[in-house]
Amino acid sequence: MPKNLFGFVLLMGRRHQIAIAALSILLFLAGTAPLEVQRRFINAVTEGAAYPAILLLVLAYLGLVVLEGLTKLMLNLYRGWIGEVAIRWLRMSVLAVSEHSREAPIDAFAEGVQLSIVLAEAEPVGGFVGTSISEPLLQAGILVAVGGYMIFLQPLMAFAVAVVFFPQMGFVPLMQSAINRRVASKITIMRHVGEGMVEHVVTSEALNAQSDRVQTLFSTNMSIYRIKFTMNFLMNLMTQLGYAGIFALGGYYVVTGKTEIGTVVAFISGLSKITDPWGALVDWYRDLKVTQVKYAMIRDASVDAAALQDTSPLQRQEPALVP
Repeated sequence: MPKNLFGFVLLMGRRHQIAIAALSILLFLAGTAPLEVQRRFINAVTEGAAYPAILLLVLAYLGLVVLEGLTKLMLNLYRGWIGEVAIRWLRMSVLAVSEHSREAPIDAFAEGVQLSIVLAEAEPVGGFVGTSISEPLLQAGILVAVGGYMIFLQPLMAFAVAVVFFPQMGFVPLMQSAINRRVASKITIMRHVGEGMVEHVVTSEALNAQSDRVQTLFSTNMSIYRIKFTMNFLMNLMTQLGYAGIFALGGYYVVTGKTEIGTVVAFISGLSKITDPWGALVDWYRDLKVTQVKYAMIRDASVDAAALQDTSPLQRQEPALVP
């Protein structure tokens, strides 16, 4: 296996990643067009424009929305297909090596690791392949495009919106690091649970050990939930502060005649357009860090298994993935 996660991503298909990136670029380039149509619609209604002109703006908005939705549908299906190809590759590799080593006895822990990889660990690692490059490109592109549009309309209001995202750049990596440590611990525990199931040892000590592992899994998962949902709460709070800033500054500018109501509406829509890709980027960052942990554990297990197979045909730590 490649040494790092992105080496595995490229192994699964460089051309597909380029095609997905192209769709992502097309999608974020069209992201500001509906905002501009909304702004013109609000201004046209408030300024008493002719109804045919208003109807034309509505039809233009619907056309842009349909085009954006179809492009996103194609992108998501393409991502899903690539992810499933990677999952299949990981699972088939583990099973293939297992078939080739039937003549050599495998200890219970090795079988438990194999079981864990095939049933649980391969899916999140392989699934990440489909979004590994296109997701940050798409969401960062939307942030840049919409943010640039908001700066063009009203720089000070755009700065007020940007300020609410700065604290998140600090607490998100710290909290995600804590989650990563718990994910690594969780995977190790699950592998030992698999080991206990393969051994089929029904003694009070073995049952107590499995019960302790299940309880530890419960505690670990609850710890992950507490950190994850606290992070979500803080991010939502920052977003609401952004809306408050738009209402305060936008209301002042409208009352004093320094801007039009359509600009304020565009900023409200723009913040939602920014909040969604920002949240998606944070989710991608979470997935990246967690998947790097999982991929490293699969890779290390395959390396250990290959080393043991070379030194001792009677003992293996885990069926290795084919290189």
